[in-house]
Amino acid sequence: MRIVEMNLGFLGLQFSFGLQQSNMAPIYSYLGASEASIPLLQLAGPLTGLLIQPLIGAMSDRTASRWGRRTPYFLVGAVLCSIGLFVMPLAPTILAAVCTLWLLDAGNNITMEPYRAYVSDRLSDEQRNFGFLSQSAFTGLGQMLAYLAPSFMVHALGFDLNAVDAHNIPVITRAAFTIGAVLSFTTIVWSIWRVPELPLSDAARAVIRAKSRTVGATLGEIWDAIVTMPVTMRKLALMSLFQWYAMFAYWNYVVYSISRSVYGEANPLSESFRRAVLDNGILGGFYNGIAFVAALAMVPLSKRWGPATTHAVCLVAAGVGMAAIPHIADKSWLLVPAIGIGIGWASIMGNPYIILARSIPPERTGVYMGIFNMMIVAPMLLNAVTMPLYFNTLLAGDARNALTLCGVLMLAASASVFWAREPHAHTGRTSANA
Repeated sequence: MRIVEMNLGFLGLQFSFGLQQSNMAPIYSYLGASEASIPLLQLAGPLTGLLIQPLIGAMSDRTASRWGRRTPYFLVGAVLCSIGLFVMPLAPTILAAVCTLWLLDAGNNITMEPYRAYVSDRLSDEQRNFGFLSQSAFTGLGQMLAYLAPSFMVHALGFDLNAVDAHNIPVITRAAFTIGAVLSFTTIVWSIWRVPELPLSDAARAVIRAKSRTVGATLGEIWDAIVTMPVTMRKLALMSLFQWYAMFAYWNYVVYSISRSVYGEANPLSESFRRAVLDNGILGGFYNGIAFVAALAMVPLSKRWGPATTHAVCLVAAGVGMAAIPHIADKSWLLVPAIGIGIGWASIMGNPYIILARSIPPERTGVYMGIFNMMIVAPMLLNAVTMPLYFNTLLAGDARNALTLCGVLMLAASASVFWAREPHAHTGRTSANA
């Protein structure tokens, strides 16, 4: 239960990410953006992750404050995230929405990396499988609630689907983001209050204080960690390239694909498009619910088969699911491919971190978790820059073709997992049990 409580903050953090995944592309369209420009407008997420997470990771490794090693970053990030969530649906223009997204993603990224390092710090080797997979379970639960919130408001609470403000942003979107602002802060505070960080030993404090804390020293630490990166971690980069390029494209274009295949509609200001947004909410809620269950079910499978084999199988399921969505004309059948996507998503948020944690030295967990996030956001950044260049040509301006591409890339990611062989657990781990 303590491991569950320490990961509760991931519920609020991932509720925030779920709101972004399901609503940011439609928000940009409501404000007048073209489909081809959507990835570029989403640049804030990958770019802030690329810049902030390694820096925050290295800084948290060198922090020995009275409030803890990682906790100060949790709190600062949670405050920024809550402000960004509250302000986002009030944006009157595309530029305002883009600027707010930068603030929101900065808060998310300041919290994310120290949170993963906190779990690794706090748990012993035998607890780490359950620790990261329960974190994956909360990812599924948090995002499921975020995806389902607008549909729940319409179908259960009687909100009007077609009630929009002067900027065409639906009222239900504003309500969902307000809920997220409260949830993201309160769950993180609960986790660090109920399961505080372990106090550093005098020897550990002495080592941290002996390190330079200047910006130059921090950047030097990041560069040295990249140069001396374990071989297994380097090999994981190819898998990350395929799977995260695909995930970013999927989040950006799944609503547009459903709008075309189910409703035959491409106009983002139409009622049919708003219904496609709700359908995607149900689809996303369902696959994140599957991810919540699958993440816990993977604990024995990961131990028996190993996280690499388990992850490869799950990515195949996700790829088949993504490729199937553009061919479905009845929205009730969308839940079938969502099963495969949910299984893949559960694995993506858990098994690669198990492989990673076994390959990195414990004293550099923070910086390496941050660098690993660079392997996540760099493919997203690549997608944001390249997708607008070929969306209207190679993909014929049709989001359904983008989802087919996503399925193919997930299969490529599955094949590349086996290139990264797992090492034995790092013998230097001495973290106390939770």
